[in-house]
Amino acid sequence: MTTQVKKICCLGAGYVGGPTCAVIAYKCHDIDVTIVDLNEARIDAWNSDLLPIYEPGLDKIVFERRGKNLFFTTQVEQAVIEADLIFVSVNTPTKKSGLGAGFAADLAYVESATRKIANVAKSSKIVVEKSTVPCRTAESMRTILEANSNENIRFDILSNPEFLAEGTAITDLLSPDRVLIGGLQTPDGIRAQQALVEVYAHWVPTDRIITTNLWSSELSKLAANALLAQRISSINALSAICEATGADIDEVAYACGRDTRIGPKFLKASVGFGGSCFQKDILNLVYLSEQLNLPEVAAYWKQVVDLNDYQKKRFVSHIIKTLFNTITNKKIAVLGFAFKKDTGDTRESAAITLCKDFIQENAKVRIYDPKVSTEQIFFDLSAPGVDDHESLNKRVTIAKSAYEASEDADAIVITTEWDEFKELDYTKIYEKMHKPAFIFDGRLILDAEKLRNIGFRVHTIGKDFINRC
Repeated sequence: MTTQVKKICCLGAGYVGGPTCAVIAYKCHDIDVTIVDLNEARIDAWNSDLLPIYEPGLDKIVFERRGKNLFFTTQVEQAVIEADLIFVSVNTPTKKSGLGAGFAADLAYVESATRKIANVAKSSKIVVEKSTVPCRTAESMRTILEANSNENIRFDILSNPEFLAEGTAITDLLSPDRVLIGGLQTPDGIRAQQALVEVYAHWVPTDRIITTNLWSSELSKLAANALLAQRISSINALSAICEATGADIDEVAYACGRDTRIGPKFLKASVGFGGSCFQKDILNLVYLSEQLNLPEVAAYWKQVVDLNDYQKKRFVSHIIKTLFNTITNKKIAVLGFAFKKDTGDTRESAAITLCKDFIQENAKVRIYDPKVSTEQIFFDLSAPGVDDHESLNKRVTIAKSAYEASEDADAIVITTEWDEFKELDYTKIYEKMHKPAFIFDGRLILDAEKLRNIGFRVHTIGKDFINRC
């Protein structure tokens, strides 16, 4: 007999847990969904008119179901006690110290959440690993939970990785390519799997709901992100060749993408990929390969990250060389700070690396992003690699518009592909810039020929022939 899920608890109110469980509440009016987090300010924001996460369509869904069958609270214990099914959707950052530093995921939050469930549960639970985790993390969770099981309380472990793209997360949740649910292939494990299948089946066609064993599910998440990031690094490597030969990266990508075996997606050259998952998941895969004594495999995946770092450094180097080999005290307008459009998330954003390099070259940096707060920008730039806050304040200004950022600037650098940057009045911008006025398009979104007719000197990744003789 399949367990019927009537109450869901989600531990973690971040970029994954919040949108995912909001959509579940939106589509499953017969299920009460409670999202919990120890961060009181974050929960207060979820209960306010200004949500802590910007994601197109999210506010409509939250406002429609909040207080009906969707709740946000800091009362972790009560939510765990009442739930039939618990999503563990806590942060799993890359370790900064200790064994596996720089590669392995820090699972302290996952373990803490698991122990909390074990300590307070008074009835049997289905525990769902939702965070992005290394392969076989569920084994550790299972060991902790089983050690606290008895004849009256049983815990079933499932893996249900997210495949969300920030900026389109709500669309991805409402109409997913697939939902992946991994479980132990025992009678109890299969029953638990089926219980979660029935939750998603409220709106997802059953042929898109895939069930696998636990380990396949965990590895599939890392593998999917690694393969996508690999495509980006591949096209970025080709962009460097285009610049050296006079080829056009958009034309090359279009020609390759017409091959049905390859397809056009994720073949857009840029200054580099960012976000919370790609780099972290690839580094997890590198660490896993090393632990399994597969050094060649580890080196292969590590190169995807190395190429991404190279692309950012190459872009900065080209900017400096173009601006007569110095940017000291020159005003650089950086348009965009989020790692991609339609999100306020800055994790691993290419803009962070670029701005830090500009600051270290003693440039005056003006930053504008429509969704990233001033506090977040200064937090990201205050991380290791930049001097004290006083020095940062002297070098960095946060602008309220692209026009303000560009006034008296020596160069504009496009680092996020926000649609509004395509529609700016560049004639107006050109008139107020220092001459020669440079634009460096790191996202291939601008009409270079039109800008050149205005008077700009335009440099676009993968398109501008660089004479190296």
